[in-house]
Amino acid sequence: MTGPGLPREMAVIRAGGAIEMAPEGIASAPFRVEHLIAGARDGEPTAMRAMLDPGVRTHWHSHPLGQLLLAVSGSGLAQRRNGPLVELDPGDAVWFAPGELHWHGAGQVDAFVYVSVQALQNGRAVDWHEPV
Repeated sequence: MTGPGLPREMAVIRAGGAIEMAPEGIASAPFRVEHLIAGARDGEPTAMRAMLDPGVRTHWHSHPLGQLLLAVSGSGLAQRRNGPLVELDPGDAVWFAPGELHWHGAGQVDAFVYVSVQALQNGRAVDWHEPV
């Protein structure tokens, strides 16, 4: 993919092509991300593949237009504020409603890989909060 915004035609994003470290201060430990698509305008989606080592959890956060999380491999966890802790297995999908405060991460034993899709609103797709 070249430049900001969505591809103008079919695009294959090969696994492992653009892995980098997630920004500091958004999880209990560093983790790897691979940006798959990067919307540039409000309403356009962004998507990434995240790879978390065992025990790594994101901080509390929300998405202005919601988030779809697809568990790919390993053992995952997710929780919305004041909600039950939910275990995630490969193939599971989770929808977090717009503005819903939540976190997700890897279980204590296995790494966790997921793909997340969230849309931009006012130039942002996520609002970060305090650690879990």
